[in-house]
Amino acid sequence: MSNVRRKHRETAPYPDWLDDILDCIRADKSVRKDFVHGSRLHIDRPLPFLCVHISKGRENLAARDVSAAHASYLIVDDIDEALPIINAVGKVLRERFGVFMLLDIDELEHDTLITADAPYLPPFEIRLLSTDDAAAEQAATALAEGADIEQVKFRTPYVKSFELAADPQAMALAQGTGFPLVAVRFAPIYRQPESGHIYPDLRERLVANIFDAGLKAFSAFVGATQTLKLTTHRALGRKAFVDAVSRADRSIDEVASTFDFLLAVTPINADAAWQEFKANKFKRAPQFLYRPLSVQVEAEKRKLFSVAFDRFEDPVLYHLYREKQQELDLQLSLISARETGRFVEFSRALYGPVEPSLHRIALDILLKTEKFVHGDEGGDDEAGIAGCFEVETAARDMIEQYRQQYTGFTAEIELRDDLPSGLLVSGERLLISRHTRMDRSRIHALLSHEIGVHLLTYFNGSAQGLRLFRSGLAGYEGMQEGLAVFSEYMAGGMTVGRLRLIAARVVACAAMLNGKPFPETYGMLVHEHGFAPSVAFNLSLRLYRGGGLAKDAIYLRGLLELLDHLKAGGALDPFWMGKISAAHFKVMLELSLRGLLKAPAIRPAFLTHPQAQARLDKARAGLNPLDLITS
Repeated sequence: MSNVRRKHRETAPYPDWLDDILDCIRADKSVRKDFVHGSRLHIDRPLPFLCVHISKGRENLAARDVSAAHASYLIVDDIDEALPIINAVGKVLRERFGVFMLLDIDELEHDTLITADAPYLPPFEIRLLSTDDAAAEQAATALAEGADIEQVKFRTPYVKSFELAADPQAMALAQGTGFPLVAVRFAPIYRQPESGHIYPDLRERLVANIFDAGLKAFSAFVGATQTLKLTTHRALGRKAFVDAVSRADRSIDEVASTFDFLLAVTPINADAAWQEFKANKFKRAPQFLYRPLSVQVEAEKRKLFSVAFDRFEDPVLYHLYREKQQELDLQLSLISARETGRFVEFSRALYGPVEPSLHRIALDILLKTEKFVHGDEGGDDEAGIAGCFEVETAARDMIEQYRQQYTGFTAEIELRDDLPSGLLVSGERLLISRHTRMDRSRIHALLSHEIGVHLLTYFNGSAQGLRLFRSGLAGYEGMQEGLAVFSEYMAGGMTVGRLRLIAARVVACAAMLNGKPFPETYGMLVHEHGFAPSVAFNLSLRLYRGGGLAKDAIYLRGLLELLDHLKAGGALDPFWMGKISAAHFKVMLELSLRGLLKAPAIRPAFLTHPQAQARLDKARAGLNPLDLITS
C-alpha cells in the first residue's frame, strides 16, 4: 500500500470495505457488495442517484425487485445500516456530478380498495412524496406520470401525493443524508389479500412499470440539473448484466443446441417421394421419411424449466428469456408430435394462422403476375441452370469476403444428400442439397439471403456476449425471413418467379391449415396458379412436412412488416445485431443505448451494391411487394 493510500485510510471515517467501494466509484469501476440478511450495494457505473429499499425483515417483496432492477441500488435490512453507506457513496457521487438524488421504494402494508363498490376492479394506490427542492419535485412528477401507463392491466394506478412528515422512513432518509429524495409507496396488488398468494403475471408487470417510472424520475432529475445528456430515460438502465444472466443464457442455449428444429421436420427422401407421387398420378400423398429424433424431449423440457430467471435484476432481459423459454417449449412439443395430428396445431401456435389480409395480398400478387406465367413456371432452362457445386463455389467466395472483414465469420459449408433441393442455414453451417438446381442469375441473391442475413446475424449475435442473440429471440423468424427476402431485392435479384413463389407459400399454407390434403394443394398450385409440377411439389412438401408446418407464411408476412418499418422511418442496423423480431426493435435500441449490445461486427455486403442506396430510399418512400420487381 502506498504512503498516500495508507495515510488516507488512517484518516478516513469509513471502514476498509466501504473505503474500497469509494475507490472503485472514483475509478469508474462497478461495485457489487453483499452484506448479511440479503443486503447488497450494486453500482453498475457512477450515476448521480441511488435507488434505496429498506427491507425491514420482509421477504419476496416486489419493491425489492423494482430496486434491484436499477443500475445503482442499495438494499438493506434497516435504515441505520443504510445511512452510513448512502452518505459515503452520495458524497463521492455528488462531488463528481454536482448533484445526487435518492429514490426510496417501498410497498404499502395493504391493498386498500378505494372504491369497493365499483363495477370493475378498483384502482390501486401509489403514494409519492419528494423533498422541496425543484429537481426532486420534477422527478416526482415524472414518476407519477410514468406510473400511469397501460401495461399495468386489471387495476389502474391512483397516484396520491403525501407529506414527508407522514412517512418516518422517508423523513429519516431525508434528514439523515440531506440529499434530494423522492419516495414511492405502492399497494401490493400482486398479492391475494386473504391468502397472501402471488399473481405472478401481475407482479411482473408491476415491477416493470414502477421500474420504468423510476427511470423517468431519474431522467427528469438529471435533466432539471443539466447533469447528463440523454436521448431516452432507458439509457440510465444497466450497462452490464449479472452472472445469473450468463448462467441462464448458457443453460437456455444448451437446450436449444440439443436439436435442430428444421432438420428434424424436413424429409430425407424428397426425390423418392416425388417419384412416388408421380407414379400415383398425383392423387395420393407421398410418404415422407425423417431423421430419428436425437433429443429426449421430456428431459430437455425439465432442463428448460429448471433455468432460473429470478435473479436477473433486469426486467427487459427477464422477459426476453421467458419468451425464449416458452418458444423452445413449443418447438420441443412440435417435434415430439411429428407425423401426428397434433403437429399442425402446435405449428399453428408457433407461427400463427394466415391472416385474411395476408392471404388477400398473396392472391393479389399471384393474380397480377399471371401474365408472366407460360405454363412452365420454374421449368429448367439447362443453359442457365447451376448445380450444387457451382452454388457451393459461389458460397465459399462470399463467406471468404465476409471473413476478410471480420475474422469471427467462421461459417462452414456442407453438401447434403438428405435435403430437398435448395439451401438451409443451421447455426453456423450453410447446408446445400446435392439435388440443388437453380437459375444461375439467382445465385447471388439467394446467397445474400442465406449468408448475408441468416449467417451474418448468427455471427453478429455471437459477438454480443449472450448466446440468445445468435440463436434468436422468440419470434425472430418472421422478421429474419423478411430481411432475407428484402436482401434479394437489395442485391438486384428479386424476380417475378421468386415473388410468386413467396406469395404461393402463403396461399398454400392457408389451404393446408384449412385441412386440404396434399394432392389438392399441389393441384391448386399447378392448375390454378401455373406452377411447374416439380416446383409445386417442393412447395407442398415444405408445407406438409412433419404433419403440416405453417412456417412458409412468415416470408411474405415478415417482408410486409419490414416494408412498413422502413416506410415509418425505421433503421436497419438493430436488425443486424442478432436474430430479433419486429417486436424487439425498441428493446434492441434500449439495450444498445445502455451499452449491453455492441454495434454489428459486420454489415451485409448487399448494402454496398451500386444501387443499394437508391433501392433503400425507394423502400423508405413506400413500396409494396410488387414494386420490388419493377423498382
